[in-house]
Amino acid sequence: MRVKMMQPLKKTVRYVPEESKDKVISDEDVLGTLLKVFQALFINDFNKQSDILTMLPETVKSKYHDLLSVQHPRVKLLEYRHQQQNIFKPEEILYKTLGFSVARATSSLISAGKGVFVTRGLVPKGAVVAMYPGTVYQKYEPIFFQSIGNPFIFRCLDGVLIDGNDKGISKVVYRSCNGRDQLGPLKMSDSTWLTSEICNPLAVGQYVNNCSNDRAANVCYQEFDVPAVFPLELKQYLPNIAYSCDKQSPLRCVILVALRDIKQGEELFSNYYTIVS
Repeated sequence: MRVKMMQPLKKTVRYVPEESKDKVISDEDVLGTLLKVFQALFINDFNKQSDILTMLPETVKSKYHDLLSVQHPRVKLLEYRHQQQNIFKPEEILYKTLGFSVARATSSLISAGKGVFVTRGLVPKGAVVAMYPGTVYQKYEPIFFQSIGNPFIFRCLDGVLIDGNDKGISKVVYRSCNGRDQLGPLKMSDSTWLTSEICNPLAVGQYVNNCSNDRAANVCYQEFDVPAVFPLELKQYLPNIAYSCDKQSPLRCVILVALRDIKQGEELFSNYYTIVS
């Protein structure tokens, strides 16, 4: 994982019992949270999803019709995009869905630049609070030039790397892969985390700062491979994309999990130092 050359604090260092076994919560819980948030974002942005809906099976369309019926009685699926007037911001959708929202802001640490804060609500212990966006590289793939002067390279336990830099060559590579993998109107990943208008409000994990003697870690990293059954129409919110065209390996994501209840106004802190037994 991300490593800082410093003496780790025993109370916050991330201990992993075995390689690739870093689960604080189950993959099922992670998947459930992502689907819940992404479906809410999809419904909220329904007026822009008409082209995608035409490519989906009737059973999937029926599912969204049922979701809309619950939220907006007497509104038909095909009429929704014309009647929808109150579009909520992504962070508001996150709050309505999970009971909290997070956002980037100037860190409370001196000279730390940006950080991530809980802007509303309460993050309960064990909740998925953020995602680490970026291009995913297998161990054998070239990343030399992208890594020069880049503090956003995240190393997974099995050696897979995620480049979460939203500037320079890293940004160019991600956008290129994003365009490469698009299937007509179906986007296979989200590139809005590279901009100031983020569609997926969880995609801010690269700006979570390292803990210190005064600021113990309140979140930790956990790796998650996107299953093959992940809904095609919701992949537009995944803030990760594979560098390679090889589709044999599942898409690697990294999520951040709350180690304790985190109150509104608190900054998120992780531990860059990991010990694998």
